[in-house]
Formats: sequence, structure tokens, C-alpha cells
Amino acid sequence: MRTNIELDAELVREAQELSRIRTKRALIHQALTEFVNHRKRLDLRELEGADLLDPEYDHKKLRASDT
Repeated sequence: MRTNIELDAELVREAQELSRIRTKRALIHQALTEFVNHRKRLDLRELEGADLLDPEYDHKKLRASDT
């Protein structure tokens, strides 16, 4: 899909520097991919009461046995 948009030149430069992505097209694609993946992650607060952990699980007890 072809779209014309105005981008903040300084923000694009900084993103390219941090990501080492050379083209604006690849940079935008990466940014959109990361945005979508971030939004798809489960919100941990939604897992409250889901009984995903064993009630007998004791992380402190496990840590003490490692030494």
C-alpha cells in the first residue's frame, strides 16, 4: 500500500541510528511490526485468578536450594 506521510526528521534519524535500519520503508515496517506485537501481548493483569501457578510454588525455597 502506498501512502504519503510527513515524518519527524529527527525522530526518523534517531530511530535509524538506534535500529541500524537504513531505509525509511524498512524502518516503518519494523516499527509497525513491533507496535502490533506489543499490543497483542497479554496484559498480565488479565491473568489474575487464572490459576496458572501452582499454589505450592515457592521461589524463595528454590533459590535457597541453588547454593
